[in-house]
Amino acid sequence: MSKETILVIDDEIEILENCKRILEHAGYRCLTTSQTDSILDLVAMEKPDLVFTDLKMAHKNGIEVLREIKSVDSRIPVILFTAHAAWETAVQAIKEGAFDYLAKPISAELLLTLIEKALREQRLIEENQRLKKELGLAFGFDQLIGSSPQLQAILTTVKKIASTEANILIQGESGTGKELIARAVHRNSTRGQGGGRFVPVDCASLPENLLESELFGHEKGAFTDAQNSRPGIFEFADGGTIFLDEIGEIPLSLQAKLLRVLQEKEFRRLGSNRLIVVDIRIVAATNQDLAKAVQEKKFREDLYYRLNVITLNIPPLREREGDVELLVNHFLHRFIQKSHNSIKGISSSALSLLKNYNWPGNVRELENIIERAVSLTNSSMIQPEDLPDNIRLSHKEKENILLSSFRGAKTEALRVFYRDYFKRLLEKHNGNISQAAEEAKIDRKTIHRLLNRYKIEIEK
Repeated sequence: MSKETILVIDDEIEILENCKRILEHAGYRCLTTSQTDSILDLVAMEKPDLVFTDLKMAHKNGIEVLREIKSVDSRIPVILFTAHAAWETAVQAIKEGAFDYLAKPISAELLLTLIEKALREQRLIEENQRLKKELGLAFGFDQLIGSSPQLQAILTTVKKIASTEANILIQGESGTGKELIARAVHRNSTRGQGGGRFVPVDCASLPENLLESELFGHEKGAFTDAQNSRPGIFEFADGGTIFLDEIGEIPLSLQAKLLRVLQEKEFRRLGSNRLIVVDIRIVAATNQDLAKAVQEKKFREDLYYRLNVITLNIPPLREREGDVELLVNHFLHRFIQKSHNSIKGISSSALSLLKNYNWPGNVRELENIIERAVSLTNSSMIQPEDLPDNIRLSHKEKENILLSSFRGAKTEALRVFYRDYFKRLLEKHNGNISQAAEEAKIDRKTIHRLLNRYKIEIEK
């Protein structure tokens, strides 16, 4: 395995010698120079993985060196050495693209820690770029960030099935990116490449009395408020792809009509006897167990099998090992560009909290938390205090459980379980305890009792 190359620039020979000794002992290849006039040639020839430069030098200061290096290769992390009196200038250098700064005298431990951090972040960026290039932006995977085997398997399958005409059922928890997968399927299909529309429909947000009209359209006078004839989504999407999100929320009364569209590619508007023929592909998504809903007679078996030609099971974020850090850096890059704050990254302690969190809201929750942290932080690095209480407390709770007696640990573990379980359950049902109790198969009074016993506050 090749050694990573580190270039150290300083006009003090003693510092160059100390750095070379420390870095080579740690296994790095170290280049040193005090000649700032030839920096561009040296960087272009040696292509270092990281550069250390002194801020105050006789012929050229560190900020000028930083600008030159970034002009050759903007991806190279640059770290500055600085005396305490020059910290204000060092902060200015951070704004111009420096990764960080290190105060003199140089501590070997801090030097190696900072190098490891900079190289790790650079590797993550390069890995992310490699994955994007490998998959190709043409596949529409540029927003599907992650290197975990679970996600890569999904993307490989999408590439295989996109060009078919088979209906697809995407299953996964809320916030896992089901619509992004559906859009990638459409973009890589002949429909998407031929200019066909991708039309998303949130079946859960439309009232039952409006859903049929939205999907199939209506004629003038079909119902009280039908002042004019209006085409529905199926007509609008002719030649393209319809994405039926939360398909499990479609009432039984409409499922038969939807089945006919899937089988015959034809339907009637409300209030009309005229058959309308359409050419569409259905990609459906759900966070429910549709097979179970079929057993409970809440979902038509024939419709389920018609939708379930190909099934994609999207893994929750907590099962995608290593993807949290990639996603954190992806969202940081996006929101820092939009922010007026001088933020350059996230602290290792804050990142550790995020990596150890269970992510009930999946990628969407992580995205919201990073956006919030970038907006609220007063630091140049996202700190633990910039994260929501539930993330910081969940980590503390785990520590408390391990330090407690058996009885205390059991009580605390149950409290954490009930809080997280009922929070997700009630969020799913918009605070409706009756619906939550039905899904959990317990009495609604039991839910109230457990919420009170463990002092769990659930926002509606």
